[in-house]
Formats: sequence, C-alpha cells, structure tokens
Amino acid sequence: MKRANSASRSKAVNSSLGMSSRGLKTGSRPSRSRSTESVSGKCEVCGGSSWDSDEIRGETICSDCGYVASENMIDPGAEWINHSDGDDRSRVGAPSTLTLSDKGLSTEIRRTDLTSGGARKHGMSGKALRDWRRRQRIDQRSKTRDSRSRNLAIAMQFIRDRGDLTPQIEQEAASLYRNSVERGLVTGRSIRGVSAACVYIAAREAKIPRKIEDIAEAFDMVSEVEVKELKRTIRLVARNLGTHHITGPEEYFERFHSELGLPPSVLGDARELWAGVKDNLSWQGKKPSGIAGVILYYSSQNSTSPRTQSDVCAVSGISEVTLRGLLKILNRMIT
Repeated sequence: MKRANSASRSKAVNSSLGMSSRGLKTGSRPSRSRSTESVSGKCEVCGGSSWDSDEIRGETICSDCGYVASENMIDPGAEWINHSDGDDRSRVGAPSTLTLSDKGLSTEIRRTDLTSGGARKHGMSGKALRDWRRRQRIDQRSKTRDSRSRNLAIAMQFIRDRGDLTPQIEQEAASLYRNSVERGLVTGRSIRGVSAACVYIAAREAKIPRKIEDIAEAFDMVSEVEVKELKRTIRLVARNLGTHHITGPEEYFERFHSELGLPPSVLGDARELWAGVKDNLSWQGKKPSGIAGVILYYSSQNSTSPRTQSDVCAVSGISEVTLRGLLKILNRMIT
C-alpha cells in the first residue's frame, strides 16, 4: 500500500513540478542550506542508487523511478522560520553574558515597556500599567532574593558602568569577580573595591594597562586609604587567581603617545630606544609608567615636536623630580 501511495505521489509531483530525469525541483530555504538524514543503498523498486531529497517535505525520492524511500526525516539544523514581518529569521535569544548577575538567561520585564509611551504603544490601560509595574518590581526582587545574587548584581553594574572596557575585557573582569566570590575573597571587603581590582587585572592581562590612580578615580576611591586598600585587593586577587602578568613600559607607549599628540616617528624611536636599554638592571624597582614617560620624553626632545616635562608627567602620573631622576639614568645608559 505504501509503495502505491508513493508511486502516485511521485506522479503527482512530476506532473505538477515537471521533474526531470535527474532531479526534483524543491522550494528554496529563506536563509541557509539545510542538511537532513541521507539514504544510501539501492532502490527497492528499480535498483537505482541516485536519490533526491525534498527538504520541505522531509522525503528522499529515487531519481529514476520516483519511489519515496524515506519520509518524515529529521532536520538537525536550527529553526529559521520567523512568523513576524522582520528580516531576522533567527528564533534564538541573546547569548549568555557574564556581565549580568543571571548571565542574561532569565526573562525580564523591561522598564521601557512600562512607561506612558510604552503603555500607549501596547494598548494598556492605566490599571493594567500599574499592575505590570507591580509585577516588574516583584520580578526584580525575586531575582536578587539571596545575598550572592545581590552581590553579583551590584558588582556587574560597577564593571559595566565604571570599567570603561571593551566587551571582551569586560567579560574577563566579570569572570575574575565571579571566581573571587567563589573563593571567598569578597567576604569582608567592599564590592566596589574588589570589582575595581578585577577591572585593573583584566586590563593588565589583556596588555592594555590602566594606572591604579585612574581606576580608583573611576570607582570613586579617591582617598589615600581607599587607594591603599585597592592596591592590597589587587595583590590579593592576583595571587589567588594566578594572574601574574607583569606590566612593562612598552605597554604604555601607544597610550602615552596618543595622549601627548606626538607624531608617529616618535613612537618608533621610543620603541627602538627601549629595545636597547630594557635589559639594564638599573630599571629594577622603577615605575613602568614612569619609564615609558621618560623614554617618550627623550624621544620627543630629539624630534620636531618636543614636549615639556610637565606635559609628560601629567600623562605618566609621576612628578618632575622623578622624571629628571629617570632621565639621568637613561643618559648614563646611552652615553
């Protein structure tokens, strides 16, 4: 019975679509090519081994006699049919992200949908709007019911708003903070301080270093006690999480060069100069940003765009006395 139904169906397909001796005309998918389970071996009717796949019907048909060898085949590909009028045919949500306390996996009632304009757009009455706002508050409270969720929510907000990082480094900073929570490093310390330390370490590991003073200012840790505590936290997190990358002066060259507005040739001269003196032990114990500042200062003095000591000190975060002391060390190495 199945064979008769298959033969009649193949005749109907041939007459309606005009199938040639080798192929069946099938509808094209709107996005990308699909892959279904394939049929191998010889046809049970004619013995042929050439098969055509109808991906819309989920069938495999013998191209010689039209026998339907397989029906309702499984399509392991993603679903790309969109029932809305938009151009995007994907039906998947946003990817998970470490910068949200719940990794972005839970649903959310957005505040933008509950404004007066959003209520008009969705056709909600005043009573319905008040009810949805109440549901939105309950939804937010349910997600931060335990202390760890509240901790992560506050820390991720700090990292997103004050870190000023690229998305990739932001993810790394969030991962460092989550590992710090699991190891108990946040207990007894401020969320602001540990999140600032994770931002500093993530930037340092990516070889885009930030000065501790800049991080402290971004996180409103301006007092001397807070800056000292931030330095202790950085050392603690780095020691426990195994992030031991040491920032070198060459990693500050591009940033200081850009902030000073120097021509490109000065950057090349600075790198060449540092390559010749970086192995000297006299640099041990000196601040990397200060060494980068004095190298760029020396290179700018030998160019057509010199910079003053005060300009270089403002960028590198050292005093003019420190800059002149480092300049003496550099002159001894060169001469």
